[in-house]
Amino acid sequence: GMLYMVWKAKMRFKLKTFVSTLVLLTLVVCMIFLISVYWPKDEHVYDHRTPDRVGRDDVPIAGTPNMADFNETAYIFGESKDKDAYKKNAFNQAASDKLKSDRQIPDTRHNWCYNQIYSQNLPTTSVIICYHNEARSTLLRTIISVLNRSPPNLIHEIILVDDFSDDPNDGKLLEQIPKVKTLRNDKREGLVRSRITGADYATGQVLTFLDSHCECNVGWLEPLLQRILQDRHIIVSPVIDVINMDSFHYIGASSELRGGFDWSLHFKWDSFTPALRAKRKSPIDPIKTPMIAGGLFSIERKRFIETGKYDAEMDIWGGENFEISFRTWMCGGSMEIIPCSRVGHVFRKRHPYVFPKGNAITYIKNTKRTAEVWMDDYKTYYYAARPSAKGRDPGNIADRVALRKRLNCTSFDWYMKNVYPELKVPDSSIQFGEIKQGAFCLDTMGHQNSGTVGLYYCHGSSGNQGWMMGSHKELENQNLCLEGRGYVVLLQKCTKLEHQKWEHTKEGFLKHIASGQCLSSSRGHKEMIIEPCDKGKSTHLWKVELHKP
Repeated sequence: GMLYMVWKAKMRFKLKTFVSTLVLLTLVVCMIFLISVYWPKDEHVYDHRTPDRVGRDDVPIAGTPNMADFNETAYIFGESKDKDAYKKNAFNQAASDKLKSDRQIPDTRHNWCYNQIYSQNLPTTSVIICYHNEARSTLLRTIISVLNRSPPNLIHEIILVDDFSDDPNDGKLLEQIPKVKTLRNDKREGLVRSRITGADYATGQVLTFLDSHCECNVGWLEPLLQRILQDRHIIVSPVIDVINMDSFHYIGASSELRGGFDWSLHFKWDSFTPALRAKRKSPIDPIKTPMIAGGLFSIERKRFIETGKYDAEMDIWGGENFEISFRTWMCGGSMEIIPCSRVGHVFRKRHPYVFPKGNAITYIKNTKRTAEVWMDDYKTYYYAARPSAKGRDPGNIADRVALRKRLNCTSFDWYMKNVYPELKVPDSSIQFGEIKQGAFCLDTMGHQNSGTVGLYYCHGSSGNQGWMMGSHKELENQNLCLEGRGYVVLLQKCTKLEHQKWEHTKEGFLKHIASGQCLSSSRGHKEMIIEPCDKGKSTHLWKVELHKP
């Protein structure tokens, strides 16, 4: 009996050991499987040099095949340089020039993107890149990133449209690179007309528009083309990562953002609402977006032509993304951001080029054309937010009005209720306008929640300088309110609490109701504070120019 008990104990121990080992082995196998599926694969560098490469896309290529016959150093350092690295392009050109055009960047996609399977019959695309006096290093890096990270059978051509740059060789020399074709305007036309020129020349099935200071990431193209293959009425945009304008570090952006705007027609990014986040079944599902940023997107070429291309009467830059977004949604299409597609973009704080009629006047003309054609009675709120637009001539809009009628488009009220219900319609007490101190205006400086506000030269373009005040006495800009706590003034989510209430007094003070003190610029233009009111200090006096719709 004792021997049996010992034997039984040993068997039980062996069984436990066996089961534990089996469980451990199973976990190891599962881990290996998961790693093999979701770990990012080695990056392929696709070779676009010869037609016989088509169909052999799964073969990694060593070196830099797409620049085999191109002298990168001679090209980049063959342009004139300025001692101020920021002067010509409003980013650190010296930092860009030091980087290789085929540098590796972090794969910022969600790991579920790594093994997505796409159709074998994806449409081809013509990539259209317009530029004016672009730094050669950023322009080249944009092109090489397209070639290196796109299967050859999908890139039909890369069309560079030179919008009358000072040096024609900026583009002409790039024709040595596979699939690159160049067009040059004989005068400055601006982004919109240049893109139309490129689209008219293109013969690919899909048009992909990129800015000239981008870097396409791994697997960026296939998810865009897949979605258009599924529905030709969709305009698709990648998630736009950030290339730091100073260091050129590549930074992944959140994929939980949609494009939006305020009533001054100033573009902004909106975070997902809790309701939208709850509806999403997968983090890599397409994101319906009311608005695209405008610089980077794909659209079926025939669809682009059928629905009116761009508004060719818009000048230089600005407002075209509103027009194409409203038109797409209101005329039977939709717009999506595709999380598995990532493209980096250099975001700048100013425009490096000249607007012949001035930045503000040009932007107002372009957005007024959009408001008059597409916004119906809601344009009242646009004019309230941009009172300077009322007297501006938008030019002849008869063709665009006729286009809307021909396409049998729906109303802007439908767009508001079905596409962008998050945009608040102002109540009758709301006033719009600017808050001035001499030649300077109160400006969010592009800061977000918990950011400071400052003073900047008044530009008349609303945007960061466009404020709303209603019956709750909040000063609001793009869903953020001016809040004073202690002596600090910050942008915070609007709460209707006392710390966010302000009053413009007959003396010219902007009085903080909770503290009884006044908004002050006494610490300079980079931050505002509240301190005891003093009529003798010009830094305490404000001209509040607000208007009702």
